[in-house]
Order: sequence, then structure tokens, then C-alpha cells
Amino acid sequence: MENVKRFAPVDGVKWVATAVQLVGYGLTGMNLAPWNVYAFIVGIALWFAVGVMWKDRAIMVVHVGAFVSLVAGYLSA
Repeated sequence: MENVKRFAPVDGVKWVATAVQLVGYGLTGMNLAPWNVYAFIVGIALWFAVGVMWKDRAIMVVHVGAFVSLVAGYLSA
């Protein structure tokens, strides 16, 4: 049983984040604003948390950029 992969908390967070992001894309496709923006904000926050858990600055930076772009676009609309 040494080769059994353990389920780490970060695995749950990244799958929830992925599902939420996919919901955001679906809401965008159905033109359901601002719900799509809310879903993306949650997904971005969760992926940022994954970056923190992994100590992966690239993931953190790309999601900070996504958040700033999303909020700027939302506020200018």
C-alpha cells in the first residue's frame, strides 16, 4: 500500500476552483452577467489559494492579473 496516492487538501481546492471557472465560462456563454463575473472571482480566489499552498508565484501572479483585469472590465462596463 506504499504506492497509494493520498488526497491532499490542495487537490480538493484546485478541483473546486476548476469547476467554478467552468461554470463562469458557461455563464459567459449564456450571457448571464454579472453572475459570470462572480463565478470567475471565486475561481480566481481559489486558484490564488492553490498558488499560495504550492508556494507557486507564477500561479499567484497570473490570478492577481486576471482579478485586476476582470474587475477593471466590470467597472468600466
